[in-house]
This record gives sequence, C-alpha cells and structure tokens, in this order.
Amino acid sequence: MSDLKPHTSMNKGGAVCWIALACLVVPMFASYFFDDMFSTLSHIFRNPEMLQLGWDSADYGFYAGGYSFLCVCGGLVVCGILLDMFGVRLVGSIFVGLMVLGAATVCIALTAGLPPRTSLSIAYAGCMVFGLGSEIAGVAVTRSIAKWFKGRNVALAMGLQLSIARLGTAAAFILSPILVSEKADGGIYTLAETSLPALVGLCLLLAGGVLWGIFVAMDARFDREAGIESSKGKVKDEDKFRFSDIFRVLTNPRFLMIALLCVFFYCCIISFKKFGTSIVIPRFDMDVDAAKWMITMIPFFTIVFTPLFGALVDRLGKATVWMIAGSLLVLAAHLVIAFAPQGVAFYGYLGISLLGVGYSLVPSAMWPSVPKIIPEKNLGTAYSLIYWIQNMGMLVVPIFVGRIFSNAVSAGGVAPELSAAVQAEYIFIFLGTVAIAVAILLFISSGRHPELQIDQPNRR
Repeated sequence: MSDLKPHTSMNKGGAVCWIALACLVVPMFASYFFDDMFSTLSHIFRNPEMLQLGWDSADYGFYAGGYSFLCVCGGLVVCGILLDMFGVRLVGSIFVGLMVLGAATVCIALTAGLPPRTSLSIAYAGCMVFGLGSEIAGVAVTRSIAKWFKGRNVALAMGLQLSIARLGTAAAFILSPILVSEKADGGIYTLAETSLPALVGLCLLLAGGVLWGIFVAMDARFDREAGIESSKGKVKDEDKFRFSDIFRVLTNPRFLMIALLCVFFYCCIISFKKFGTSIVIPRFDMDVDAAKWMITMIPFFTIVFTPLFGALVDRLGKATVWMIAGSLLVLAAHLVIAFAPQGVAFYGYLGISLLGVGYSLVPSAMWPSVPKIIPEKNLGTAYSLIYWIQNMGMLVVPIFVGRIFSNAVSAGGVAPELSAAVQAEYIFIFLGTVAIAVAILLFISSGRHPELQIDQPNRR
C-alpha cells in the first residue's frame, strides 16, 4: 500500500484540480465516441449487399476486435512501463497522438473506395493503433487523476471522468444513426455516409489533443510546486520506477482479482454494446430507432449514477460490496435480455436499466481501489496490466459474437437473427457469472487484510 502523503499544492488549489480534470475528460470523451461509432449501426452489416463498403457482420466483429490486438500482444504492458519510467506528460502525449493517427487511418480506409478486404485490413490496422493509443491515454488519465486527487474525492473524480467519457458513447449511439440514416427498399449505404461517424470522431479527437496539451502544461507546474521534480527536472530517487516493481504488482493477489474482475465484467457490457441493436431488435421486436434509444440508456445511466456511486464510495467505503452488487445486476440484466418473454419491449428496457446501473457500480469502486494496493509510482504499470488483461477479452469476444450472427444468417432457418441474439447472450451470462465469483473472492481477501483499507472511505 502506498504511504505517500497528499501533495500540499493540490490541497491548496482544489479548483485547479477540477480544471485539470476538465482537460483530461475531453480526450476520453472523443475516444469513447470513436470506439462506439458503429455500435448502433451494427445491424446494417447483416446485409453487406446494401453497403458500398462491402463488410458483413463477421468483418465488423473482426474490425471491432482490432482495438485490442496491439494491447494484447504486449504493447499495453510495455507502454505502461514506459509511462511509469518517463511520466504521463511525455508518454501520454505520444499516445494521444497515436489515437488521432489511428482514427485518421480508419477514416481513410472507409472513404478511399478500396475493395472490401483491403479496406478492412487498413481499417483494422488503424483500429489497432487507435486502440493502443486510447488505452495508454486512458491509463495516463487515470494515473493523473489518482495523483491530483490523492487524499481527496478520488472516486468522485474518477466517476466524473467515466461519466463524461461514456457521454461520448451516448453521443455516438444517438448521432451515428442520424448521420447514417436508415435505408429502405434496397437502398445502398455509400462510403460517404458510412464514414461520417468516423470523421466526426476524428474532429473530436483533434479537439481532445489540444486540451491534453493544456493539461501537460498544468501538470508540469503542479510537479514544480509540489517538489516532485528537482530544479534540474530529475525525479526523486524514491519515486523512480524499477523493473522489480513489475513482479511485485503481478504477485499481488488483490491486484490479480481486480484485473480478472475487470476483464469478465467489462466484456459483459463493452462487447454487448458492439452488437446491442442486433440483439434487442429481434428479441423485443423493435425498430432501429427504438433499439438505438434503448441501447443509449446504458451510457446515460452511467452518466447519472457513476459520480453518485463514486461519491458514496469516497464517504462510505465498502468498495468490494459495491463490486459484488454491480456484477449481480449485470448478470441479472443479461438473464432478462436472454430469457424474458419474446417481443415485450418492457423487459428490454428493464434489462438495459439493470445493465446501466451495474456498469456504474463496479467501476466507481474498482478503479479507486487500485491506488490502495499499488504504490503511486507503479500505477501506470498496474493500470496498464489491468487494461491488458481486459483487452484479451475485448479482442476475442466481439469476434465470437460476430461469427454467431454471421453463421446464423448464412444457415437460414426459422428466425435466425433471434437465435443468434440468444446464443450471444449465453456468452455474456457466462462472463457475468465468473465476474460475480471473482468479486466475492476479492471481498473475502479484503476482510482478511484490513490493513489495506480497500473497504475504507477514500476521503481523509
């Protein structure tokens, strides 16, 4: 457990902390928008003959999995170590730039009029670069919040960051179907139409890059005033990163439990969102517009509840109890979506509501718990390792779900899309069950190690 004291400059300038947070959230808003720009359009890939782009559902699932490829192949871990070695300002800036570069590559692939296999390959490469940049930028943002709000409202600050980031998801859910309007009578979706969400996302990322630059200047001043760096700009010896720290992080049982909870829990939601409209349309006999608004409830619920739950965790503690409760809600949500009466929209709204509340509970408690078990100088490595494990799931699950839909449509039969939606839900039910088991193990471990104060309030 880190025993570093809150920085005095931070205690004096609370308003400055919130200004810094405002600069940090915009790049994450843009990242979430770009990542989810096709989520409420996933149904259009069921009919590739209507797409000038020529992708089918399996292609879309393959593209979506590209976000995690470089992360899983070790890039996330290596870059997380670099983050601790060279700091968030230098390394974070590089990877905010990679987010923009990857997004620009995807835009080129979508607009260049290339053959489907070629455009998919280029878009996949762009998505890989964007994904690695986004994940490391996210680590840099989370690490920065832990630093700036240490001993203060860290869970509230992280909750607000998550809420505004997920507002980017909500914006993508709502705006993308407006930009790419529904076609009737065999109309063709042109390249110009299908690329519009990506172009909007790229503009948002450019704006986020500007605000990140403002934060970098603020953070440099923060370190000078807090005495974190000497007059020559060197990091104090006790704050230096050492490679032996990696072993200490990886052998920490509580860290491993949080990392496993993260992958199973997030795959229940993030991968579901990628195919949300493809699942709820056949399950609840909805049109595209109604399905779009139903799926959009997920980020809207988190926008409201994540800061609220974060404030409660700061004041009341009991982080592991919140994690168990959130995991239970997510499992209940997928059980409702999978097994509720066919064609009754009420159950769809109920399931999505439970999913949104659960999606608020677990992160509100999970992310602020990491600084309690990992020293501040190793937080970049720790968060990167968690994201690395999470991305293993986000690489594989969309591919499996995409193939379920593609194979069901190819096989034909009675209501193939409905059958595929239920089969996809089986995957999420399994993941949710495992997430609950891991959360319970973390609760037991926290009780056995009260000195870590995982379940204690964050405000001191």
